Amino acid sequence: MQQNSEYKPPLVILTGPTAVGKTSLSIRLAQRIGGEIISADSMQVYKDMDIGSAKIRPEEMDGVVHHLVDVIEPTEPFDVTRFQAMALSAMEGIRERGHIPILVGGTGFYIQAILYDIDFNDQAQDNKVRLRLEKEALSLGAEAMHERLRRIDPESAEAIPSGNVKRVIRALEFYELTGEKISVHNAKQKEKPSPYNFACFVLTDERSKLYAAIDKRVDQMMEEGLVEEVKALMQKGVKRTDTSMQGLGYREIYDYLSGDTDLAEAVRLIKRNTRHFAKRQLTWFRPRPETIWLEKSEFHYDNDEILDRMLEILSGQGIPEA
Repeated sequence: MQQNSEYKPPLVILTGPTAVGKTSLSIRLAQRIGGEIISADSMQVYKDMDIGSAKIRPEEMDGVVHHLVDVIEPTEPFDVTRFQAMALSAMEGIRERGHIPILVGGTGFYIQAILYDIDFNDQAQDNKVRLRLEKEALSLGAEAMHERLRRIDPESAEAIPSGNVKRVIRALEFYELTGEKISVHNAKQKEKPSPYNFACFVLTDERSKLYAAIDKRVDQMMEEGLVEEVKALMQKGVKRTDTSMQGLGYREIYDYLSGDTDLAEAVRLIKRNTRHFAKRQLTWFRPRPETIWLEKSEFHYDNDEILDRMLEILSGQGIPEA
């Protein structure tokens, strides 16, 4: 691609619901277009959290460089602002090496933050308001705070799970300080043109097959030692209130190990909550006109066919094979 006044650097995005099969497809795509992968996952960034996050193993990377995987401690906070800074830094290095950044993951807000270069510095903040909301969350509970958000900003409540208390509080804080829904603010940010020549692929599957894959993945996580993984994190001082413990699988097993539920119920909740999360992921991307949907059944569940279609679209946008 020749640089000119209209030049925009290339960016490829592969997203979709959890357990749909993004990881293996992303490896093959990166190999074909000379890409490096940036994880857009809020849990895979953490060290020592391999099983519950379905983290890609080094031997599965097949020589493809991955970024934002296994890089921070489970006791550290991680949010969209920090993700954006780390991802943009990784993208700069990838381009300097003559490669193409491929953003892979299912956290829609993270992807949007990169795709439209959302400026979080202009978002109103007040420590006093936030501290008060945090105290209310401790006394009233996560569900009550989420219901409060649903009453004032249904779109944000749909996008933010009740377990992510930090984001719920942030949305409530923004509304209190500005009188504007944070979903409306973010929509305005999204109206800005993207600074990238991008293709945003959404890999998806029939709901029954997706839910079956989720249940199978959870069973596999349990067999691989999810309980032991969470127990080790607790022994290292990771608390239930830490950002890392808001992740699916981790919070339910943490509650089991704390004596708040039994194991069978914890597993049931992981499966149910993950199915709900997958539904929210699809809801997030469905109305967005920039997305290119890849329905696996339409490609006969053949990754070769899916990959060929992706490469065809990318070539048409001036992003050829390496």
